[in-house]
Amino acid sequence: MSQHDYQFLCTIAGSDPTGGAGLQADLKTFAAHGAIGTAVVTAVTVQDREGVHEVSPVAPDIVAAQIGAVRRTREPSGIKTGMLWSAALIEAVAGALDGYDGPLVVDPVLVATAGGALLEAEALPAMRDVLLPRARIATPNLPEAAALLGVPSIDAGSEADAARALVALGPEAVLLKGGHAEGGDEAVDWLATASGVEALRLPWVEGASGHGTGCTLASALAARLALGDRVPDAAWTAKRYVHRALVGGAAIGDGWMLDHRPNAD
Repeated sequence: MSQHDYQFLCTIAGSDPTGGAGLQADLKTFAAHGAIGTAVVTAVTVQDREGVHEVSPVAPDIVAAQIGAVRRTREPSGIKTGMLWSAALIEAVAGALDGYDGPLVVDPVLVATAGGALLEAEALPAMRDVLLPRARIATPNLPEAAALLGVPSIDAGSEADAARALVALGPEAVLLKGGHAEGGDEAVDWLATASGVEALRLPWVEGASGHGTGCTLASALAARLALGDRVPDAAWTAKRYVHRALVGGAAIGDGWMLDHRPNAD
């Protein structure tokens, strides 16, 4: 096999010791899509099913140096960003990605599913103004979308408008995740591109934990875009991958682990 027969992907994210979210989930997702995964660590967290207990961010210059090391090894076919914690770190990541023209998936992580801040409040403008416009696609959930748009919440029925407003902030596309919506028997996300807004619907998976699903969706998107999928196709395939990972997941101790085995499509 030559060095060009596989995709070479990079996650820029925090570490989750339980392996359910963060860069650990990203690397599992990359592997499930047949890719070689690399990881730039932005923070060490102490988290579990009860929430995030401690965060120790990595110095911005060290994060930038890690990105440089990855890019010198080989320019990634796709990059996904997750937890970035501070404005200084966001700016360091953006600077270290100068000249990168591959697909960038930005997951604007603000709070862990189980609770606990993963982005300083004062870093929100940098996320919105510095990194989001560089994205091939951004993947906020409903609370993150509201924060980025400066509104209290995204009301039911206004999700498509919110997705359009997020695209106006600069990313080429937005996949607005609807998992925080209450009620219904479907998990609905909204994909906004220059062509309009499409609702992506799959059955709700009862009893499964959402821990790591956002990380998994974003890294699956990066993998599919690196393989050459168009954004709508990548979004549908990534959503199906997360759905299958939830269906095949299992309770591990007091937590829940997604099924990241290959051939999830």
